[in-house]
Amino acid sequence: MATFAEKMLDELASGQIDQAKKSYASALRHDDDDTIYSLAEELYGLGFTNQAKRAYTQLLAKYPQEDQLRTALADIAIDEDKADEALEYLAGIEADSDAYLEALLVMADLYSSEGLVEAAEEKLLQAKRLAPDEPIIDFALAEHYFSIAKYEEAIPYYRGLLAMGERRFSGLDIASRIGVAYALTGENDTALGYLEQIKPADLTPDIRFQLAMLYAADEEKHDQAIEALEELEDLDRSYAGLYEPLGQLYEQKGDIERALITYQAGLAVDAFNLQLVTLAAQTAQKLGQMDVATKIYQEGLENNPGDLTLVLGYSNLLIAVNDHIGNVNLLNEYLSDDDAEVDPIIYWNLAQSYQALEDYEMATKFWNAALPFYLTNPDFLRPAYFYFREEGELALAKEAISNYLQIVPDDTEMIELYDEIRDDI
Repeated sequence: MATFAEKMLDELASGQIDQAKKSYASALRHDDDDTIYSLAEELYGLGFTNQAKRAYTQLLAKYPQEDQLRTALADIAIDEDKADEALEYLAGIEADSDAYLEALLVMADLYSSEGLVEAAEEKLLQAKRLAPDEPIIDFALAEHYFSIAKYEEAIPYYRGLLAMGERRFSGLDIASRIGVAYALTGENDTALGYLEQIKPADLTPDIRFQLAMLYAADEEKHDQAIEALEELEDLDRSYAGLYEPLGQLYEQKGDIERALITYQAGLAVDAFNLQLVTLAAQTAQKLGQMDVATKIYQEGLENNPGDLTLVLGYSNLLIAVNDHIGNVNLLNEYLSDDDAEVDPIIYWNLAQSYQALEDYEMATKFWNAALPFYLTNPDFLRPAYFYFREEGELALAKEAISNYLQIVPDDTEMIELYDEIRDDI
Protein backbone atom coordinates (compact mmCIF):
# COMPACT_ATOMS: atom_id res chain seq x y z
CA MET A 1 0.00 0.00 0.00
CA ALA A 2 1.38 3.43 -0.96
CA THR A 3 2.29 5.83 1.79
CA PHE A 4 0.67 9.23 2.05
CA ALA A 5 4.02 10.73 1.03
CA GLU A 6 4.07 8.70 -2.19
CA LYS A 7 0.47 9.67 -2.83
CA MET A 8 1.29 13.34 -2.35
CA LEU A 9 4.21 13.24 -4.76
CA ASP A 10 2.06 11.52 -7.39
CA GLU A 11 -0.62 14.16 -6.95
CA LEU A 12 1.92 16.96 -7.30
CA ALA A 13 3.21 15.38 -10.50
CA SER A 14 -0.31 15.26 -11.95
CA GLY A 15 -1.17 18.81 -10.83
CA GLN A 16 -3.69 17.86 -8.14
CA ILE A 17 -2.50 20.57 -5.76
CA ASP A 18 -5.47 20.65 -3.36
CA GLN A 19 -5.45 16.88 -2.98
CA ALA A 20 -1.67 16.94 -2.52
CA LYS A 21 -2.07 19.36 0.40
CA LYS A 22 -4.38 16.90 2.11
CA SER A 23 -2.05 13.97 1.49
CA TYR A 24 0.87 16.04 2.85
CA ALA A 25 -0.97 16.68 6.10
CA SER A 26 -1.81 12.99 6.36
CA ALA A 27 1.83 12.05 5.70
CA LEU A 28 3.04 14.18 8.61
CA ARG A 29 0.47 12.52 10.90
CA HIS A 30 0.62 8.91 9.78
CA ASP A 31 3.79 8.05 7.80
CA ASP A 32 6.88 6.74 9.57
CA ASP A 33 9.76 9.12 10.26
CA ASP A 34 12.08 7.74 7.56
CA THR A 35 9.34 8.29 4.99
CA ILE A 36 8.75 11.83 6.25
CA TYR A 37 12.50 12.54 5.99
CA SER A 38 12.58 11.25 2.40
CA LEU A 39 9.52 13.33 1.62
CA ALA A 40 11.22 16.45 2.99
CA GLU A 41 14.22 15.83 0.75
CA GLU A 42 11.99 15.35 -2.28
CA LEU A 43 9.98 18.48 -1.53
CA TYR A 44 13.12 20.57 -1.04
CA GLY A 45 14.49 19.35 -4.34
CA LEU A 46 11.20 20.28 -6.04
CA GLY A 47 11.27 23.77 -4.55
CA PHE A 48 8.54 23.30 -1.95
CA THR A 49 10.71 24.77 0.81
CA ASN A 50 7.91 25.64 3.23
CA GLN A 51 6.61 22.08 3.22
CA ALA A 52 10.13 20.65 3.49
CA LYS A 53 10.90 22.96 6.39
CA ARG A 54 7.78 21.91 8.26
CA ALA A 55 8.67 18.23 7.86
CA TYR A 56 12.29 18.75 8.97
CA THR A 57 11.17 20.84 11.94
CA GLN A 58 8.74 18.13 13.03
CA LEU A 59 11.51 15.54 12.88
CA LEU A 60 14.01 17.77 14.73
CA ALA A 61 11.58 18.20 17.60
CA LYS A 62 11.42 14.43 17.86
CA TYR A 63 15.12 13.76 17.22
CA PRO A 64 17.08 16.77 18.57
CA GLN A 65 20.33 14.81 18.36
CA GLU A 66 20.06 14.42 14.55
CA ASP A 67 22.25 17.25 13.33
CA GLN A 68 21.60 16.35 9.70
CA LEU A 69 18.18 17.92 10.22
CA ARG A 70 19.83 21.15 11.38
CA THR A 71 21.98 21.40 8.27
CA ALA A 72 18.93 20.79 6.10
CA LEU A 73 17.01 23.52 7.91
CA ALA A 74 20.01 25.84 7.65
CA ASP A 75 20.08 25.29 3.87
CA ILE A 76 16.44 26.29 3.68
CA ALA A 77 17.05 29.37 5.84
CA ILE A 78 19.86 30.45 3.50
CA ASP A 79 17.51 30.05 0.54
CA GLU A 80 15.03 32.29 2.37
CA ASP A 81 17.74 34.92 3.11
CA LYS A 82 17.41 34.25 6.83
CA ALA A 83 21.09 34.26 7.78
CA ASP A 84 20.57 34.55 11.53
CA GLU A 85 18.19 31.61 11.53
CA ALA A 86 20.66 29.52 9.53
CA LEU A 87 23.49 30.33 11.93
CA GLU A 88 21.28 29.42 14.86
CA TYR A 89 20.72 25.96 13.42
CA LEU A 90 24.40 25.48 12.63
CA ALA A 91 25.57 26.72 16.02
CA GLY A 92 23.84 23.73 17.59
CA ILE A 93 26.16 21.28 15.80
CA GLU A 94 29.21 20.28 17.85
CA ALA A 95 32.64 19.55 16.40
CA ASP A 96 32.35 15.83 17.17
CA SER A 97 29.08 15.48 15.25
CA ASP A 98 28.94 13.40 12.08
CA ALA A 99 27.22 16.41 10.49
CA TYR A 100 29.94 18.90 11.48
CA LEU A 101 31.74 18.67 8.14
CA GLU A 102 28.55 19.39 6.25
CA ALA A 103 27.80 22.21 8.71
CA LEU A 104 31.14 23.83 7.84
CA LEU A 105 30.26 23.71 4.13
CA VAL A 106 26.84 25.22 4.77
CA MET A 107 28.40 27.95 6.91
CA ALA A 108 30.88 28.69 4.12
CA ASP A 109 27.99 28.96 1.68
CA LEU A 110 26.19 31.29 4.07
CA TYR A 111 29.18 33.55 4.62
CA SER A 112 29.85 33.65 0.89
CA SER A 113 26.27 34.71 0.19
CA GLU A 114 26.71 37.50 2.75
CA GLY A 115 29.92 38.69 1.08
CA LEU A 116 32.11 37.52 3.97
CA VAL A 117 34.67 35.83 1.75
CA GLU A 118 37.40 35.50 4.38
CA ALA A 119 35.01 33.83 6.84
CA ALA A 120 33.83 31.49 4.08
CA GLU A 121 37.42 30.60 3.20
CA GLU A 122 38.22 29.89 6.86
CA LYS A 123 35.34 27.40 7.15
CA LEU A 124 36.32 25.64 3.93
CA LEU A 125 39.96 25.32 4.97
CA GLN A 126 38.82 23.98 8.33
CA ALA A 127 36.77 21.38 6.49
CA LYS A 128 39.79 20.56 4.31
CA ARG A 129 41.90 19.87 7.43
CA LEU A 130 39.21 17.56 8.81
CA ALA A 131 38.71 15.65 5.56
CA PRO A 132 41.71 16.22 3.26
CA ASP A 133 40.62 13.61 0.70
CA GLU A 134 36.97 14.62 0.35
CA PRO A 135 36.30 15.75 -3.26
CA ILE A 136 33.36 17.98 -2.36
CA ILE A 137 35.63 20.12 -0.19
CA ASP A 138 38.20 20.54 -2.96
CA PHE A 139 35.37 21.49 -5.29
CA ALA A 140 33.95 23.98 -2.79
CA LEU A 141 37.37 25.59 -2.29
CA ALA A 142 38.02 25.76 -6.02
CA GLU A 143 34.64 27.35 -6.71
CA HIS A 144 35.11 29.78 -3.82
CA TYR A 145 38.44 31.03 -5.15
CA PHE A 146 37.11 31.10 -8.72
CA SER A 147 34.10 33.19 -7.67
CA ILE A 148 36.32 35.85 -6.09
CA ALA A 149 38.74 35.91 -9.06
CA LYS A 150 41.58 34.17 -7.21
CA TYR A 151 42.15 31.84 -10.13
CA GLU A 152 45.70 30.83 -9.22
CA GLU A 153 44.42 29.58 -5.86
CA ALA A 154 41.49 27.78 -7.50
CA ILE A 155 43.52 25.83 -10.06
CA PRO A 156 45.31 23.41 -7.65
CA TYR A 157 41.98 22.33 -6.16
CA TYR A 158 40.44 21.75 -9.59
CA ARG A 159 43.52 19.79 -10.61
CA GLY A 160 43.25 17.83 -7.37
CA LEU A 161 39.78 16.75 -8.42
CA LEU A 162 41.13 15.49 -11.74
CA ALA A 163 43.82 13.58 -9.85
CA MET A 164 41.04 11.92 -7.84
CA GLY A 165 39.39 10.84 -11.10
CA GLU A 166 36.66 13.46 -10.84
CA ARG A 167 36.35 14.71 -14.45
CA ARG A 168 32.85 16.07 -13.79
CA PHE A 169 31.53 17.39 -10.49
CA SER A 170 28.09 18.84 -9.77
CA GLY A 171 27.45 18.90 -13.50
CA LEU A 172 30.61 20.92 -14.19
CA ASP A 173 33.37 19.80 -16.54
CA ILE A 174 36.46 20.28 -14.38
CA ALA A 175 38.92 20.47 -17.30
CA SER A 176 36.95 23.32 -18.81
CA ARG A 177 36.98 25.17 -15.50
CA ILE A 178 40.75 24.77 -15.27
CA GLY A 179 41.13 26.01 -18.83
CA VAL A 180 39.05 29.13 -18.13
CA ALA A 181 40.98 29.77 -14.91
CA TYR A 182 44.30 29.59 -16.76
CA ALA A 183 42.91 31.91 -19.44
CA LEU A 184 41.88 34.44 -16.82
CA THR A 185 45.41 34.40 -15.39
CA GLY A 186 46.88 35.07 -18.83
CA GLU A 187 48.37 31.61 -19.34
CA ASN A 188 46.81 31.22 -22.75
CA ASP A 189 48.81 28.25 -24.03
CA THR A 190 48.05 26.19 -20.92
CA ALA A 191 44.41 27.24 -21.11
CA LEU A 192 44.19 26.07 -24.71
CA GLY A 193 45.74 22.76 -23.72
CA TYR A 194 42.78 22.10 -21.44
CA LEU A 195 39.96 23.64 -23.47
CA GLU A 196 40.91 21.96 -26.74
CA GLN A 197 40.54 18.56 -25.04
CA ILE A 198 36.88 19.11 -24.25
CA LYS A 199 34.40 17.12 -26.29
CA PRO A 200 32.06 19.21 -28.48
CA ALA A 201 29.06 17.97 -26.49
CA ASP A 202 30.58 19.46 -23.34
CA LEU A 203 31.42 22.82 -24.87
CA THR A 204 29.02 25.31 -23.32
CA PRO A 205 28.55 28.70 -25.03
CA ASP A 206 30.76 30.32 -22.39
CA ILE A 207 33.55 27.80 -22.99
CA ARG A 208 33.28 28.21 -26.75
CA PHE A 209 33.54 31.98 -26.32
CA GLN A 210 36.55 31.68 -24.02
CA LEU A 211 38.24 29.36 -26.50
CA ALA A 212 37.59 31.84 -29.30
CA MET A 213 39.07 34.69 -27.24
CA LEU A 214 42.22 32.64 -26.66
CA TYR A 215 42.56 32.13 -30.40
CA ALA A 216 41.90 35.84 -30.99
CA ALA A 217 44.78 36.75 -28.67
CA ASP A 218 47.18 35.04 -31.09
CA GLU A 219 47.33 36.77 -34.48
CA GLU A 220 48.28 33.50 -36.16
CA LYS A 221 45.07 31.89 -34.88
CA HIS A 222 42.58 34.55 -35.96
CA ASP A 223 41.02 32.20 -38.50
CA GLN A 224 40.37 29.70 -35.72
CA ALA A 225 38.88 32.47 -33.60
CA ILE A 226 36.53 33.44 -36.41
CA GLU A 227 35.54 29.81 -36.96
CA ALA A 228 34.86 29.31 -33.24
CA LEU A 229 32.73 32.47 -33.01
CA GLU A 230 30.81 31.60 -36.18
CA GLU A 231 30.05 28.16 -34.72
CA LEU A 232 28.89 29.82 -31.50
CA GLU A 233 26.63 32.14 -33.49
CA ASP A 234 25.13 29.17 -35.34
CA LEU A 235 24.47 27.41 -32.05
CA ASP A 236 23.25 30.40 -30.04
CA ARG A 237 22.50 33.66 -31.83
CA SER A 238 21.37 35.19 -28.54
CA TYR A 239 24.95 35.07 -27.16
CA ALA A 240 25.44 38.83 -27.30
CA GLY A 241 29.13 38.85 -26.41
CA LEU A 242 30.25 37.16 -29.63
CA TYR A 243 29.37 39.95 -32.07
CA GLU A 244 31.87 42.60 -31.06
CA PRO A 245 35.01 40.43 -31.27
CA LEU A 246 33.77 38.66 -34.40
CA GLY A 247 33.15 41.98 -36.14
CA GLN A 248 36.55 43.27 -35.10
CA LEU A 249 38.22 40.13 -36.45
CA TYR A 250 36.46 40.65 -39.79
CA GLU A 251 37.68 44.26 -39.82
CA GLN A 252 41.26 43.15 -39.18
CA LYS A 253 40.97 40.85 -42.19
CA GLY A 254 39.71 43.78 -44.26
CA ASP A 255 36.17 42.43 -44.61
CA ILE A 256 34.45 45.66 -43.57
CA GLU A 257 31.06 44.76 -45.04
CA ARG A 258 30.97 41.49 -43.10
CA ALA A 259 31.96 43.40 -39.96
CA LEU A 260 29.02 45.79 -40.36
CA ILE A 261 26.59 42.91 -40.87
CA THR A 262 27.96 41.30 -37.70
CA TYR A 263 27.65 44.45 -35.59
CA GLN A 264 24.09 44.92 -36.83
CA ALA A 265 23.28 41.31 -35.96
CA GLY A 266 24.63 42.00 -32.48
CA LEU A 267 22.42 45.07 -32.12
CA ALA A 268 19.42 42.93 -33.05
CA VAL A 269 20.27 40.84 -29.99
CA ASP A 270 21.32 43.68 -27.67
CA ALA A 271 20.06 47.06 -28.87
CA PHE A 272 21.38 48.78 -25.74
CA ASN A 273 25.02 47.81 -26.32
CA LEU A 274 26.79 51.16 -26.65
CA GLN A 275 30.01 49.67 -27.99
CA LEU A 276 28.16 47.83 -30.75
CA VAL A 277 26.27 51.00 -31.71
CA THR A 278 29.54 52.91 -32.02
CA LEU A 279 31.33 50.16 -33.94
CA ALA A 280 28.40 49.64 -36.30
CA ALA A 281 28.04 53.36 -37.04
CA GLN A 282 31.77 53.88 -37.54
CA THR A 283 31.97 50.87 -39.84
CA ALA A 284 29.03 52.15 -41.90
CA GLN A 285 30.89 55.46 -42.23
CA LYS A 286 34.00 53.64 -43.45
CA LEU A 287 31.85 52.06 -46.14
CA GLY A 288 30.38 55.46 -47.06
CA GLN A 289 26.93 54.35 -45.91
CA MET A 290 26.11 57.61 -44.15
CA ASP A 291 22.35 56.99 -44.08
CA VAL A 292 22.94 53.65 -42.37
CA ALA A 293 25.31 55.25 -39.86
CA THR A 294 22.76 58.00 -39.17
CA LYS A 295 20.02 55.46 -38.51
CA ILE A 296 22.30 53.47 -36.19
CA TYR A 297 23.15 56.54 -34.13
CA GLN A 298 19.52 57.68 -33.98
CA GLU A 299 18.30 54.27 -32.81
CA GLY A 300 21.20 54.08 -30.36
CA LEU A 301 20.24 57.42 -28.83
CA GLU A 302 16.60 56.35 -28.60
CA ASN A 303 17.70 53.39 -26.49
CA ASN A 304 20.43 55.29 -24.61
CA PRO A 305 19.23 58.91 -24.51
CA GLY A 306 21.85 61.48 -23.61
CA ASP A 307 24.80 59.11 -23.83
CA LEU A 308 27.84 61.32 -24.42
CA THR A 309 29.76 58.80 -26.54
CA LEU A 310 26.86 58.39 -28.96
CA VAL A 311 26.14 62.12 -29.01
CA LEU A 312 29.74 62.88 -29.95
CA GLY A 313 29.86 60.12 -32.55
CA TYR A 314 26.64 61.33 -34.14
CA SER A 315 27.85 64.95 -33.99
CA ASN A 316 31.05 64.04 -35.85
CA LEU A 317 28.96 62.25 -38.48
CA LEU A 318 26.67 65.26 -38.94
CA ILE A 319 29.68 67.51 -39.48
CA ALA A 320 31.11 65.02 -41.98
CA VAL A 321 27.89 65.14 -44.04
CA ASN A 322 27.60 68.93 -43.64
CA ASP A 323 24.35 68.71 -41.67
CA HIS A 324 25.31 71.63 -39.47
CA ILE A 325 21.77 72.54 -38.50
CA GLY A 326 21.25 68.97 -37.32
CA ASN A 327 24.51 69.11 -35.36
CA VAL A 328 23.63 72.41 -33.66
CA ASN A 329 20.21 71.05 -32.72
CA LEU A 330 21.70 67.79 -31.42
CA LEU A 331 24.35 69.43 -29.24
CA ASN A 332 22.17 72.23 -27.91
CA GLU A 333 19.51 69.71 -26.94
CA TYR A 334 22.19 67.70 -25.15
CA LEU A 335 23.52 70.79 -23.34
CA SER A 336 20.00 71.77 -22.25
CA ASP A 337 20.18 68.98 -19.67
CA ASP A 338 21.73 70.50 -16.55
CA ASP A 339 23.15 67.11 -15.59
CA ALA A 340 24.78 66.50 -18.97
CA GLU A 341 28.49 65.72 -18.96
CA VAL A 342 30.28 68.35 -21.04
CA ASP A 343 33.20 67.35 -23.23
CA PRO A 344 35.23 70.12 -24.93
CA ILE A 345 34.67 68.37 -28.27
CA ILE A 346 31.12 69.71 -28.01
CA TYR A 347 32.49 73.27 -28.06
CA TRP A 348 34.73 72.48 -31.02
CA ASN A 349 31.95 70.84 -33.00
CA LEU A 350 29.54 73.69 -32.27
CA ALA A 351 32.20 76.18 -33.33
CA GLN A 352 32.62 74.40 -36.68
CA SER A 353 28.88 74.20 -37.34
CA TYR A 354 28.12 77.79 -36.36
CA GLN A 355 31.00 78.91 -38.57
CA ALA A 356 29.60 76.90 -41.49
CA LEU A 357 26.18 78.47 -40.84
CA GLU A 358 27.83 81.93 -40.80
CA ASP A 359 26.65 82.63 -37.26
CA TYR A 360 29.96 84.20 -36.34
CA GLU A 361 28.92 85.47 -32.93
CA MET A 362 28.14 81.94 -31.76
CA ALA A 363 31.10 80.50 -33.63
CA THR A 364 33.48 82.88 -31.87
CA LYS A 365 31.92 81.99 -28.53
CA PHE A 366 32.60 78.28 -29.01
CA TRP A 367 36.02 78.59 -30.70
CA ASN A 368 37.00 80.66 -27.66
CA ALA A 369 35.43 78.16 -25.22
CA ALA A 370 37.28 75.26 -26.83
CA LEU A 371 40.69 76.93 -27.10
CA PRO A 372 41.93 76.32 -23.50
CA PHE A 373 41.28 72.58 -23.89
CA TYR A 374 43.19 72.14 -27.15
CA LEU A 375 46.38 74.15 -26.70
CA THR A 376 48.38 71.00 -27.52
CA ASN A 377 46.20 69.79 -30.42
CA PRO A 378 47.51 71.01 -33.81
CA ASP A 379 44.37 69.76 -35.61
CA PHE A 380 42.38 72.26 -33.57
CA LEU A 381 44.91 75.10 -33.36
CA ARG A 382 45.44 75.51 -37.12
CA PRO A 383 41.77 76.13 -38.07
CA ALA A 384 41.28 78.10 -34.85
CA TYR A 385 44.06 80.46 -35.90
CA PHE A 386 42.51 81.09 -39.30
CA TYR A 387 39.07 81.65 -37.77
CA PHE A 388 40.29 84.11 -35.14
CA ARG A 389 42.46 85.96 -37.70
CA GLU A 390 39.53 86.28 -40.09
CA GLU A 391 37.28 87.63 -37.33
CA GLY A 392 39.86 90.10 -36.14
CA GLU A 393 40.43 88.33 -32.81
CA LEU A 394 44.15 88.88 -33.09
CA ALA A 395 45.10 88.04 -29.48
CA LEU A 396 43.31 84.71 -29.73
CA ALA A 397 44.80 84.11 -33.18
CA LYS A 398 48.30 84.71 -31.82
CA GLU A 399 47.65 82.34 -28.90
CA ALA A 400 46.49 79.65 -31.28
CA ILE A 401 49.36 79.95 -33.76
CA SER A 402 52.12 80.29 -31.15
CA ASN A 403 50.94 77.08 -29.46
CA TYR A 404 50.65 75.40 -32.83
CA LEU A 405 54.25 76.20 -33.76
CA GLN A 406 55.51 74.77 -30.49
CA ILE A 407 54.09 71.44 -31.65
CA VAL A 408 54.75 71.76 -35.41
CA PRO A 409 57.80 74.02 -35.58
CA ASP A 410 58.67 73.18 -39.22
CA ASP A 411 55.37 74.35 -40.78
CA THR A 412 56.82 77.11 -42.99
CA GLU A 413 53.41 78.52 -43.98
CA MET A 414 52.42 78.99 -40.35
CA ILE A 415 55.83 80.48 -39.49
CA GLU A 416 55.32 83.17 -42.11
CA LEU A 417 51.78 83.85 -40.88
CA TYR A 418 53.05 84.10 -37.31
CA ASP A 419 55.61 86.70 -38.37
CA GLU A 420 52.81 88.72 -39.91
CA ILE A 421 50.47 88.56 -36.93
CA ARG A 422 53.24 89.21 -34.41
CA ASP A 423 53.71 92.69 -35.83
CA ASP A 424 49.95 93.39 -35.78
CA ILE A 425 49.60 93.06 -31.97
